[in-house]
Amino acid sequence: MIGIIIWLIVGGVVGWLASMVMRTDGQQGILLNIIVGIVGAFLAGLLLGGGSINEGVTLMSFLYSLLGAIVLLAIVNLIRRGSVR
Repeated sequence: MIGIIIWLIVGGVVGWLASMVMRTDGQQGILLNIIVGIVGAFLAGLLLGGGSINEGVTLMSFLYSLLGAIVLLAIVNLIRRGSVR
């Protein structure tokens, strides 16, 4: 149960930071921030092998999650608008 809560909290923070970097914060709510953060963290963990937040939140796992969420938002913006901001 604690693992799910940690995923939601870290996912929300990572998604929010990624939306601030990509300047899409005003267009999405907290639910989309959490989804983008969790999916971005999962994809970055698969592609980069940078560890998982299940093993504990480290600086590297947080940065990999942030990078994954930023890339995910860039792809969503590219599909939605045809250009990355």
